[in-house]
Amino acid sequence: MSGNYLTVIPADPYWQPGKEAADRAVVVLSAMLPDDDARRGLKGRWHDTVEVVHCGTDMEKVSCPHCGAEIAHGWWAEAVSERHAESFTTLMARVPCCGAETSLNGLVYDWPMGFARFRIEVLYPNRGWLTADELAALAHVLGHPLRQILTHI
Repeated sequence: MSGNYLTVIPADPYWQPGKEAADRAVVVLSAMLPDDDARRGLKGRWHDTVEVVHCGTDMEKVSCPHCGAEIAHGWWAEAVSERHAESFTTLMARVPCCGAETSLNGLVYDWPMGFARFRIEVLYPNRGWLTADELAALAHVLGHPLRQILTHI
């Protein structure tokens, strides 16, 4: 069975909002959804540790933010596995292309992905990407910059 998700996460993977701010953001996002079917799959989720928020089958490539070189999926998967084994206490890694140290969250993902301890997700959102204004409105309510991920699994 496949599924589609629209997920918003804080730009800082370790940041979490308070419950009241998160509840307000869920209400704001609910108003951006086209119908009650989409709203049924809407929820805010907190995690004790950082988790990978993957784009699923839409992942095309990962690139270095320093030199622009494409990074092999195998290297990325190994780096994520190593950080996972350490409960994501750090996301820092030395990229193989130019040797620069960067956060796995700062890599350039095509399709967007990220890491987070908090997310608001919608299963079957019945819409595409949030507009810049919609994302800014959600960020304002939460009090923190956000990223969005569309996932197909």
